[in-house]
Amino acid sequence: MSFPFINSIISWFLKKRKHQVELFLKYPIDVQDELLQKLIQTAKSTEFGKAHHFSSIKKYADFTKNIPIQQYESIEPLIERCRKGEQNLFWPTPIRWFAKSSGTTNAKSKFIPVSDQAIEDCHLKAGKDMLCLYVSNNENTNMFAGKALKLGGSTAIYENNNSYFGDLSAILTENLPFWADFSSAPSQEVSLMNEWEAKIEAIIDETIDENITSLFGVPSWMLVLLNRVLEKTGKDNILEVWPNLEVYFHGGVNFNPYREQYKKLIPKKNFKYYESYNASEGFFAIQDINNSDELLLMLDYGIFYEFIPMSQYDGENSIAIPLSEVEIGINYAVVITTNGGLWRYLIGDTVRFTNTNPYRIKITGRTKHHINVFGEELIIENAEDALKIACKKTKATIKDYTVGPIFMADKKSGGHQWIIEFNEKPEDITLFTKLLDSSLQEINSDYEAKRYHNMTLAMPKIHIARENLFYDWFTKKGKLGGQHKVPRLSNSRNFIEELLEL
Repeated sequence: MSFPFINSIISWFLKKRKHQVELFLKYPIDVQDELLQKLIQTAKSTEFGKAHHFSSIKKYADFTKNIPIQQYESIEPLIERCRKGEQNLFWPTPIRWFAKSSGTTNAKSKFIPVSDQAIEDCHLKAGKDMLCLYVSNNENTNMFAGKALKLGGSTAIYENNNSYFGDLSAILTENLPFWADFSSAPSQEVSLMNEWEAKIEAIIDETIDENITSLFGVPSWMLVLLNRVLEKTGKDNILEVWPNLEVYFHGGVNFNPYREQYKKLIPKKNFKYYESYNASEGFFAIQDINNSDELLLMLDYGIFYEFIPMSQYDGENSIAIPLSEVEIGINYAVVITTNGGLWRYLIGDTVRFTNTNPYRIKITGRTKHHINVFGEELIIENAEDALKIACKKTKATIKDYTVGPIFMADKKSGGHQWIIEFNEKPEDITLFTKLLDSSLQEINSDYEAKRYHNMTLAMPKIHIARENLFYDWFTKKGKLGGQHKVPRLSNSRNFIEELLEL
């Protein structure tokens, strides 16, 4: 069977899904309301369902009254019981998979439950929808005439209690249908390799002579891979290696800092970039229009959405609103209820609606200060704890600090630049830097992964600020006073550059 014929058959099949998408586009609130009732009925006999009187929930007001908004620390005891083998705690079907990610302030990693329904009806369904929406916008695509290069995470790890944990990408790789290997590369065996340097070399060896037509992966890691491809082949750009490459599906971190570098690597005028918004907790939104920076909120993935205006945000004490009440232009914290057993769960992300017919969003950041330029998910608690350790061991004290990214340039790794004003400087700033870095790796598993062999993140760079630098900065900004705080962590270099100018 010829590849062009396969391409036409797959394209036809994917277009069929468009009719289902059109249903929630036309009746978004009805679809969400029906989904909520289905989730409640499905889980009413679980321990969580009984404790929160699911059988008495008839409408949205009952739902919000019976179930509090929750963060990871609130549900961690139930999750740990489930990881040890107990079932029917928060979802009726067996939970065997847990997606590992960092971000909680009290633990190195979070373990997000991933049910069979979440795998099939959310994550894998979303993968098909990305292709469906792309094909709908690009009817002359030849993407399926070649293979997709997918760059995922490390292998899932077996536990004795018959549960597994690992990166979400590894969990999904383990659960892909058998025919997926025919249309994607590398092989499942290579995809699940745990040693990153060996894995990248193996991916290159398996794909360098393939007809790669699409890329899937996080921008920072994909950049490492593509630069290594050029080093190994001696080519000037990726199109000399894979001339039929036509689209890159990306997500996980803000793409803007990487855009120019990708244009240099893939100098094709009509090359397409398609963004998605997914996390361990679920798959939420997909770019549905060529050359757009807005994402279509997907409403039939087994996820019921609520939103908290950030102007009223108070963590678990916040009051959320349903999708029907959101307004364009307001920054909201996202709350989800899912077919993986998460109930009114704060995922920590913030979004802004750009349209309500259909519902389209832009990702605006996190509910807490953070840096996530490279997927490192560095939050302020991580920074404070690591600084405390480094200061204690070097007898240093800190007056003020801020941290910003050093974006990847050419083939150099990215990093973090710290501007620190010390009260008592460490005698050895190199030792201080090493202690800070090692502490961050111990505290945050995502940071640790990105620091692996300096492949994505290099060692932090510390600029010792002159005396009163931050005070003078506040003076210049007209923001002297107790209500104004130093921006500790930022995904941009705005604060860093302003301070360096002073």
